[in-house]
Amino acid sequence: MIEYVLFAVFFGLLLLGIHRKTIARIQRRPGPPVWQEILHMLKFSFKSTWIPATASGTLFVGIVLLAIGIWTAALFVVLTGGSLLIIFGIYMLHKIVEHGFGLSSGSPYGKFGGVRSVISAASEIPLFVTVAVIALFTESFSLADITAYQEVHGPLLFLVPLPALAMYIVILSKMPSSPFSIVESKEIVSGYKTEHFGVWRAGLEVTNGLKTYVLLFTFLAVFIGSLPLWWILIGMVLIILSLSFVCALCPMLSPFDTVTVQILITAIMVVYAGILWVVA
Repeated sequence: MIEYVLFAVFFGLLLLGIHRKTIARIQRRPGPPVWQEILHMLKFSFKSTWIPATASGTLFVGIVLLAIGIWTAALFVVLTGGSLLIIFGIYMLHKIVEHGFGLSSGSPYGKFGGVRSVISAASEIPLFVTVAVIALFTESFSLADITAYQEVHGPLLFLVPLPALAMYIVILSKMPSSPFSIVESKEIVSGYKTEHFGVWRAGLEVTNGLKTYVLLFTFLAVFIGSLPLWWILIGMVLIILSLSFVCALCPMLSPFDTVTVQILITAIMVVYAGILWVVA
């Protein structure tokens, strides 16, 4: 299990590196090498580490460990075919973690990032409807049952495309340079990450790698089904490339517009789920 966690961290960071490189090339910039995020994680691991005088020491350190812990747990749930509700619950818990990051440092930039993480909680709402639609078809919240259903009936991506689109947008909201990435917007420096440095920032990079790997793996498992590992990795790369194109070509939305768009997506999903329920 430890080997797979390490693999997920490094491959997730590689995906984020591909994401940055693709955006740069689309915008006619050379961009960093695709392994830049891995280098960041290793670099921060050996840099000086401190806790700001304004920070709450226990929360400042503990929140990093908590972030790594919850996404490691999410990876275990995905690999064992556990409940989709647990994975989405962990995703929602990550919002609280982001808020904790922002408050722990005492930095005004971190606090702005933490507050925006609460505002961006609207992005979780479509997940509830997505889960409801999936359960309506498969009659289960278990990833193992969902993949088994798709072996018989085909990928849910073609059966229920709107929930797949909703989850795609949720993943988009967690990508760097996303139109919905208000938590780490440039006007607040690095948002909740601003004051975390040294080994604590390396821990954040580990979290980002795990989170990216788990979310993409979950999307493939839920909407495509059971695949060999190599096909899963190729699928992750294809999804990250598509996300990069959206991030490169779309401007960043304001916090108000971000919430508005996500609420509209939720409303469409609710109507769609209602129609499916009536038809079923």
